[in-house]
Amino acid sequence: MEQTQNNIGLDYNTEREKLDMPEYGRNVLKMVELMKSIPDREKRTQQARAIIKVMELLNPQVRTLDNFDHKLWDHLYMIAGYDLDVDSPYPAPEEAEMKTRPVPIPMKGEKIKATHYGRNIEKIIGLLCAEPESEVKTEMIRALAIYMRQQYLIWNKDSVSDETIFKDIEKLSDHKLKVPEGLKLNQISQDTQFNRPGLNINVGQGGGKNRNYRKNNKGKRK
Repeated sequence: MEQTQNNIGLDYNTEREKLDMPEYGRNVLKMVELMKSIPDREKRTQQARAIIKVMELLNPQVRTLDNFDHKLWDHLYMIAGYDLDVDSPYPAPEEAEMKTRPVPIPMKGEKIKATHYGRNIEKIIGLLCAEPESEVKTEMIRALAIYMRQQYLIWNKDSVSDETIFKDIEKLSDHKLKVPEGLKLNQISQDTQFNRPGLNINVGQGGGKNRNYRKNNKGKRK
């Protein structure tokens, strides 16, 4: 029995020829190959229309496209290797045009200097550089520094000094923006937690209260 099984050739997808349109599967490819072998053109066309209906069922999202029927016929030609002699309601697509790679879109703007702060922080710093010295500008720098400290704590360490944030502001501004001497930031509560976006974690004291509530009521349910 073991020897018989070893002699059986298993047909793995990894050993087969790569599909040009994998969303339709290998069975559609076999249908197309059988359709191409039909000698009568009219019967080939009838079979092609039947295959189009099968393709629509297998790939229903194609209906969301404009002129989806035209798209299906283009896909049929692609599956057939552009070698298809049938009465199509649409012009046969050119292989060179269908295989043309899209032109890459160049990235706009300069590279972000500090990804943990983000591009918007750099834009705000640029605007502050143009502001005249005043108490309002000082308060704007303070608010910016507090926000940057929060972003820093999310992505980096458990603590950070005010001086580190101030140095980052001046560095990101190419030293065009000077943090006023004696500027102080408010203290961070020891219970404050800064979590990365997407993590479903309770912040502050709320999570602890909820956990205690569940723990205290666990015995009552019994």
